[in-house]
Amino acid sequence: MKALVLTLLFLFIAANEAKIYTKCQLASILKRSGMDGYYGYSLGNWICMAYYQSRYNSRAVGPRNSNGSREYGIFQINSRWWCNNYQGRTANGCNKACSAFTNDDITDDIVCAKRIVRDPNGMNAWFAWKKYCKGTNLSKWTSGCRL
Repeated sequence: MKALVLTLLFLFIAANEAKIYTKCQLASILKRSGMDGYYGYSLGNWICMAYYQSRYNSRAVGPRNSNGSREYGIFQINSRWWCNNYQGRTANGCNKACSAFTNDDITDDIVCAKRIVRDPNGMNAWFAWKKYCKGTNLSKWTSGCRL
């Protein structure tokens, strides 16, 4: 009986762990989803941004920002502008609950990221992209990946 309880406990813990992608796993998914070259941004831009935003963690939730918003998921999608966390004002530009971006299926995260990059700010919407990726050699972000 103890063995069964322990097994179930470990399965429950494993099921609740975040999916943390490798660089190449994420690159492959994003390439298949049409992100390479989307609105003029190479795949390296997306991989670099996701690394610095969430460390490729599909369930990342950022701390509260000064305006009360939070950021969610692998791309750290902001609740003030792009999703609704039901904790304050939101434009909800992606028409999604923020919780939709905190699971292992990143399909909706990708759809929303495409929506964000179509905005006049482009990838400048992501602070980490501006600070760490913009204007840099991005080849290392896809090197070694079989794409």
